[in-house]
Amino acid sequence: MTTDRPDDPAALPAVAPQLRELRRRAGHTLETAARAAGLSAAHLSRLETGQRQPSLPMLLALARVYGTTVSALLGETGGEQHAVIRGAEAEPAPAGGWTYWPAGGSGRAMQALRVRVPYGAQGDMVRVHPGEEWLHVLRGRLRLRLGESEHLLHPGDGAHFDSLTPHRIGAADADGAELLFVHTLLQSPGAPCLGPGHPNPKGPA
Repeated sequence: MTTDRPDDPAALPAVAPQLRELRRRAGHTLETAARAAGLSAAHLSRLETGQRQPSLPMLLALARVYGTTVSALLGETGGEQHAVIRGAEAEPAPAGGWTYWPAGGSGRAMQALRVRVPYGAQGDMVRVHPGEEWLHVLRGRLRLRLGESEHLLHPGDGAHFDSLTPHRIGAADADGAELLFVHTLLQSPGAPCLGPGHPNPKGPA
């Protein structure tokens, strides 16, 4: 099952120019950016022209390559920093079947998100990159693949791991799952985001 089909075709034009503009600002060609994110140049081109909508794992990979945030890739403006984030003011954003809400401030060393993961939207990408990730399950059950191990997390369970460990998350139940997710923001153009056929990557695909 693919996860890059648009949930809301009207949202595509807003996402695609941001992907292209931030790639150019980061000094990447289509080929170098795609290679660093573990994508083909043709796939990245389709994302940038609005023919496909990126899944959240793809957005996270591209954000790291460009040294920015998922919010910036989706065209959200940072504004001034605030210590308090009001849930009622957070706007949901779709990304390849997933939905996320900002749960932290912009311009920080970490990005915090509240994420809704629908069943079947596994992202089919094993992510590998420098830094750390933390997640906490709010609702539903979550499958977490870490290296060669798979874990089933229930509401109230969490995980904190070195993100150089190949990892993938997905909802375990038909009703999906909801979680809090925090990751460190590191610009890492050499860190790939590889598919399930590359469980122990040694370098860019």
